[in-house]
Amino acid sequence: MAETADRVDLGGSLRALRRRADLSQRELADLAGVPQATLARIESGRSGDVRFRTMERLVRAAGGRVAIGTPRAQASDHTSDHVGDGTDAQASDHTGDLTGDDRVPEVVPVPRVPHDGLRDEAGRRYPAHLDAWAVHGPRDWPGAWWAGWWKLPPQHWPRRLPAATYELSRERRDHRRWGTRIRREVVVRRVTDDGLPDTCWRFVAELPDGRLLGELRAHERNPRLLYGDLIDAGEREIVLDGVLVAGPCRLLGIGRRLVEALTVEMERAGIRVAHAVADHGGVDLLLACGYRIEGRGHYAMRLDRASQPCAGPATA
Repeated sequence: MAETADRVDLGGSLRALRRRADLSQRELADLAGVPQATLARIESGRSGDVRFRTMERLVRAAGGRVAIGTPRAQASDHTSDHVGDGTDAQASDHTGDLTGDDRVPEVVPVPRVPHDGLRDEAGRRYPAHLDAWAVHGPRDWPGAWWAGWWKLPPQHWPRRLPAATYELSRERRDHRRWGTRIRREVVVRRVTDDGLPDTCWRFVAELPDGRLLGELRAHERNPRLLYGDLIDAGEREIVLDGVLVAGPCRLLGIGRRLVEALTVEMERAGIRVAHAVADHGGVDLLLACGYRIEGRGHYAMRLDRASQPCAGPATA
């Protein structure tokens, strides 16, 4: 935080650090040796004068550090025996080493709690270390979707939906946050330098460090191969060969982003038609991307040599 001491949101900073450390109020209070009631008052803004030592213990227990010094630009203009006019009180989850004329460590701001604006029916905030979200329909509420009554019309719902809900399981919470990070960092691009023919299209979804999370392959087809001279020679079509996404990264929207990237490239190339054969989840994926099911003869074919009886040696 780059805020002066009289403008630091102590409660918000503690809630953000506590969320990053995935600690409840009771857990952080026990680690810091501070009464939970004290921590609750600080986070709610009801504690007007917080002792510095108390705040430092809480910040350190949550994995952060408190730094006090002159602003960086100001410090570089003064010698070591001159004290600046102002100070910055900074709470962070990381600090760098002091180098040269720097007087304030490098500070990485802690992201605010994303659901701080939500309140329960009593007007209270949801716990900072949990994941809370607004409920707009039964699909948003874990208490409804598994029972199947989300398929009913609203007048037949057996219970009233809450305004918001939250995730208590730490394992599911970690997976949810991991998925959010993957969605934010994954990059989808078309590969054009791997020796493929110009009629072969390849798209990859990867992280900034190069780890491959998904891949789409397709190829161009001239309809004249199927319909002869009945089709304009200039027409081109795309055949979608397959979309693959790493198992842990499925249901994160990566497959959809790959298909949408293909659609964008089709528009740039002036290609208007794409064909695909899909089953199971692949059908839902393509339907969500604007494809439609055609009522003509595609068959799923399989060759299983292991199930066929061994033929005897050929005789002349």
